[in-house]
Amino acid sequence: MTERTYLNWPFLEESHRQLANDFRIWADQKIAPLSDHEPRDDAGLDALARELVKRFAAGGWLQYSVPAPWGGKYPSLDVRALCLMREILAQYSGMADFSFVMQGLGSGPISLFGSEVMRRKYLPDVASGRRIAAFALSEVDSGSDVAAMKTNARLDGEHYILNGAKTLISNGGLADQYVVFCRTEDSPGARGLSALVVEANTPGLEVTDRFNVIAPHPLGRLEFKDCRVPASNLLGEPGDGFKIAMSSLDVFRSTVGAAALGFARRANTEAIAQARQRISFGKPIADYQLIQEKLADAALKIDAAALLVYRSAWTKDTQGGRVTREAAMAKLYATEMAQEVIDQAVQISGGMGVVVGSTVERLYREIRGLRIYEGTSEIQKLIIAGEALSVVEGEEAMKAAE
Repeated sequence: MTERTYLNWPFLEESHRQLANDFRIWADQKIAPLSDHEPRDDAGLDALARELVKRFAAGGWLQYSVPAPWGGKYPSLDVRALCLMREILAQYSGMADFSFVMQGLGSGPISLFGSEVMRRKYLPDVASGRRIAAFALSEVDSGSDVAAMKTNARLDGEHYILNGAKTLISNGGLADQYVVFCRTEDSPGARGLSALVVEANTPGLEVTDRFNVIAPHPLGRLEFKDCRVPASNLLGEPGDGFKIAMSSLDVFRSTVGAAALGFARRANTEAIAQARQRISFGKPIADYQLIQEKLADAALKIDAAALLVYRSAWTKDTQGGRVTREAAMAKLYATEMAQEVIDQAVQISGGMGVVVGSTVERLYREIRGLRIYEGTSEIQKLIIAGEALSVVEGEEAMKAAE
């Protein structure tokens, strides 16, 4: 489907190359037949998501979503493996990519910060597909501004009483459990936030709305009204919520770039095929320099994005610690790049590129959300600038101390 020389780059190990090969063969058999299936109704979307999770589980692929002690493949979450899998899935189906990654993102805070009891309770079922996970962070007035969160939880004996609402939550109405970020402390801003694991059948939790978006995925609005959650379902310590959210995104933000990379690769494959097949003024449009320029720009941008994505993933896997700067760069560049590459693929396809149901039309809709979720492009720029400024300020402070 696409060129694969990047698999030989030093960022990847032999096990990753084998994974990419095996996973692509499996996806050809199990995901490709579903790639054109795009239900618009909630029941159809939920059924497709459950079927995809079932297929991932049967293939053993959800083992990459949790650490080894609780049913996973690796001792800790392997970001390079997740990036490779998302990149491949995105070349087939945005819905498949969505259903796969939500098992990891939705349970990631439990993997990273959960107690041993919580990990044993939830993670094996996520890895086996018996539970569908979700990550409930966004609110109407606190998407990018996480510190403005209003959903709150008050400790009452051995339970937290949770009140508030979350919006545009992936797997909302479908998930078996939600990691819910809320305000538990009197401290202002981000310091007062915590994270609770809330089971979907908890009294006081209601899915009050579902959203029909341009690239259909299960998204819902959650309302909490005096929802009693066991205090033992607190992740980490009270006030750790912002750290938990950012640490989880630090793992999965690079994989958003990988999904964008997959969308761009598929679009470029389609563009090349169209350029060779479409005849204009007596010859294939691939013979015209203006079209060749578009194809060259796409190839260049795809490789540049891949370098950023797999550098970030390699850094997280091998160096540990935070990769805030690297992940922000990967996510920002890859998603913006993919939007441009897909747009040019539509242009090369001509009128058929805007026909509903064509591959490039579907990709055009799929890519748009990636520039928003898990931190908008504007937020990524602020993060990168902040990291650059902190390096300079740190160097100046060291010189002043000499």
